[in-house]
Amino acid sequence: MNVQGLPIGVFDSGLGGLSVLRSLRAMLPIEDVLYYADSAHCPYGLRAPEEILNRSVAITGTLVERGAKLVVVACNTATSVALQELRARFGVPIVGLVPAVKPAVAVTRSGRIGVLATPRTACGETLAELIRRHANGTAVITVPAPGLADLVEAGYTAGPEVEGVLRPLLDPLVASGIDTLVLGCTHYPFLRDAIRLLVGPDIAVIDSGEAIARRTWDVLATHGRLRTGAEHGGLSLLTSGEANAVGATASRLLGEPVTASHLLV
Repeated sequence: MNVQGLPIGVFDSGLGGLSVLRSLRAMLPIEDVLYYADSAHCPYGLRAPEEILNRSVAITGTLVERGAKLVVVACNTATSVALQELRARFGVPIVGLVPAVKPAVAVTRSGRIGVLATPRTACGETLAELIRRHANGTAVITVPAPGLADLVEAGYTAGPEVEGVLRPLLDPLVASGIDTLVLGCTHYPFLRDAIRLLVGPDIAVIDSGEAIARRTWDVLATHGRLRTGAEHGGLSLLTSGEANAVGATASRLLGEPVTASHLLV
């Protein structure tokens, strides 16, 4: 079997993981990607851990059955709940996602950083452990942000409705003196421009997409699974949601035509 020619599997509770997909495409442009958007169950941030675990196992199993040579869990919430179980169950490399706390600590000048995250990630042990390991005296202010992922899923990335949700979350962080803001959900990079307008140019806004792409490249190289050739890789988008609506929103977020297919897992 030509393992190198198999696709990279990626999944998220919805379309937020497309922000990770953009980074993967930039670093691994010839790789095919098989993406599953669990839009019927989005967002994961308000769901019970057992449900998130079950969904993550089922989706990863489907991606592996369809030939994924590596699976990227492009969801902070699913990573925090299910990563260890996925690695124990499946025989392909699993790359997880964590909020970019460590890089934020490295660049802060004021010693104060903010983290926007889903409610499940914000209160989870994964984020708490990241802060314990990497804060090194830096003050880390975590803000649960319900509703942001829903805006992106609906295709809203700017405008009064987006600003109305963001401002109550961001104004207290700015007032607290942060100089670095971590986007702790893969949906949030699609709101980057709106966030920058509210926090101003002096606050760095960072996410995990580029780091996850580098990690994916490293793992594929280590396992001898990097694709070779000159063709541009393709994207197959599967969803538990309504395919036409998901495809239309994905097209808007990526700035290119995308067709989604419905697959209930």
